Amino acid sequence: MGMRVLFVCLGNICRSPSAEGVVRVKAGLRGVNLDLDSAGTGAYHVGEPPYGPMQSAAIARGYDLSGLRARQVVRADFARFDLIVAMDAANFAHLEGMRPEGGAEVRLFTDYAPGCGTDEVPDPYYTRDFDGTLDLIERCAEGLLDSLSR
Repeated sequence: MGMRVLFVCLGNICRSPSAEGVVRVKAGLRGVNLDLDSAGTGAYHVGEPPYGPMQSAAIARGYDLSGLRARQVVRADFARFDLIVAMDAANFAHLEGMRPEGGAEVRLFTDYAPGCGTDEVPDPYYTRDFDGTLDLIERCAEGLLDSLSR
């Protein structure tokens, strides 16, 4: 089993499942074995598939998110995963607030894309910019995989 990485946003229907799907494909292309999952800090969409327009934008780029279902992050995730990656500062703060001593490291996804011009992955549920969000997620994914390869 490879490194265990959890991607986290608010509702787990746009950004974090997309990050999971993008990293899964890109890791596979590189031959990198990772155990990936995604979750939300909120319970708004538990059990639901990723948001339709997000799935459409992802599938157009070769990322199939249809098998994913939203879940809420739980304290046990800090023991189950090696790295927890937050999509924005609010979710980062939420995760740090629930992180037990010695639990998984929490990082912002944009930490892996220095010079990208933002410190957050914008939520396309509100911005409606699904392609722009995927552009940033792809960039962060490449940086994350580069980091894990070092």
